[in-house]
Amino acid sequence: MDKLVYTAATGLKSHMAAQAAIANNMANASTTGFRADRVVFDRLALKGGGAQFESRAPSSEAVQDFDRAPGALQTTGRPLDVALIANDTWMAVQGKDGTEAYTRRGDLSVSPSGTLQTGDGYLVMGSGGPITLPPYDKLTIGADGTISIVPQGDKTGQMTVIDTIKMASDKGSQTVKGLDNLLHVKGGGVLPQDMNAKLQSGTLEGSNVNMTQALVDMIENQRSYEVQANLLKQAKDLDEGAASLMRMPG
Repeated sequence: MDKLVYTAATGLKSHMAAQAAIANNMANASTTGFRADRVVFDRLALKGGGAQFESRAPSSEAVQDFDRAPGALQTTGRPLDVALIANDTWMAVQGKDGTEAYTRRGDLSVSPSGTLQTGDGYLVMGSGGPITLPPYDKLTIGADGTISIVPQGDKTGQMTVIDTIKMASDKGSQTVKGLDNLLHVKGGGVLPQDMNAKLQSGTLEGSNVNMTQALVDMIENQRSYEVQANLLKQAKDLDEGAASLMRMPG
C-alpha cells in the first residue's frame, strides 16, 4: 500500500513540475532567443528490497532538458540586434554569479556606464571580459562578432575596432539550461571560443515556443494529473477497506 501511495504522490509532484515548465514556456513565447523547457524525470529506483525509495526530481539550479530547435528570425535593421547563425552557437555573457554562461538572446543595448548587455541585463563577453564601449556616433557589428565604432566627435568617420563578441559552440560538450535561462557547462567550466561562428546584425531570433503544442501539452498533463489524483484516492479507499476488515466485532 505504501508503494502505491508513494507512486501516486511522486506522479502528482512530477506533473506539477511539468505544468510549471509549460506555463513558463507560454509566458516566454515572445521572449527573444528563448528555448523552451522540457522537464525530464529520472527513473524511480527501489532500495533495500523495496523498503525505501529513491527519486530524483529536477534540480533547483537547472532545467533537465530544453528544446534546442531554433526560433524564427526577424529583420529589425537595428545595429545592436544580432542573431547567431548556427543552431549550436551561443553568445558568451557574464552570469549573476560572475561566471561565464551563454545565451541566444541578441537584443543588445549599451548601459549608461558603457557596458554592452543583453535585453535581460547580462553583460556580453569579449576577448578579455565584459565589453565596454566608449561614446560613439556610429556602431557596427560584423559577421564574426567584431564591434567597430566611430568615436563621438570624430570628424574623419573612420571606424575603430573595439572588441569581438565571444561566440562558442556547445557541440560535443555537456551543457544544461539554468533557471536563469542561460546555458551553463555541466559541472562548471567554459566553452572555447568558436572562431568560425557567425552572426547576423540587424536581425533577432525569436522564441522557439510553439503555443499550439504548449496548450496541447498543458491539457494532456492536466489529464494525467487527474489520473494520479484518482490513484491516490483509490489507495486511500483500499487502505480504509483493509482497516475495516481488521476491526474486531465489539
